[in-house]
Amino acid sequence: MRYGDGPDVLRDLSFALAPGSFHFITGASGAGKTSLLRLISLAARPSEGRVAVFGQDVSHAGPKARPALRRRIGVVFQELLLLDHLSVFDNAALPLRISGRRPSEYRADVAELLTWVGLGQRMDSMPSTLAGGEQQRLAIARAVVNRPEILLADEPTGNVDHEMALRLFRLFVELNRLGTTVLIATHDQDLVARSNKPLMHLERGRLHLRPAPL
Repeated sequence: MRYGDGPDVLRDLSFALAPGSFHFITGASGAGKTSLLRLISLAARPSEGRVAVFGQDVSHAGPKARPALRRRIGVVFQELLLLDHLSVFDNAALPLRISGRRPSEYRADVAELLTWVGLGQRMDSMPSTLAGGEQQRLAIARAVVNRPEILLADEPTGNVDHEMALRLFRLFVELNRLGTTVLIATHDQDLVARSNKPLMHLERGRLHLRPAPL
């Protein structure tokens, strides 16, 4: 993968994530972690090669096929893309609303999730009134609210304290236990060490797979 006429950001990558697996991606800034997540989330296309998601080659998927696939993927990027005109509750519930569920069906579940991420008292607030860490937690809640088949998260604990980072990690683990494939890009080496999960290390655009510690 490359941007414009620039050098390769990612090259010679070949790997598969088993359904229900949990991996971390590590690597220095600029190693290509975000670009890799963008490829898997269908937010970008490879310059060469093939990307398959849910068994379908999406490298050249048309505009009609991509939205349906994206609805099966939960994404937390560093640009949070919260909707300023919607409340905290409505931002978190947006994937459920798009899927056609009625508010009466999901109100309690969304409230419980927001309480879990520490936003139970801010459900009626607007995103612009939240601190950076609170906005990040809201983006995480929105990404996991519909139990996606794949969860991709780019530095999801970057703006929260240690206690909240562990709390969010437990949320990701529980989602994984329910069957979601989880892939998290992070610089938080303490979190990686505590997790006992395998990691994929990116260095100079190339991927090195490392098993979970024994």
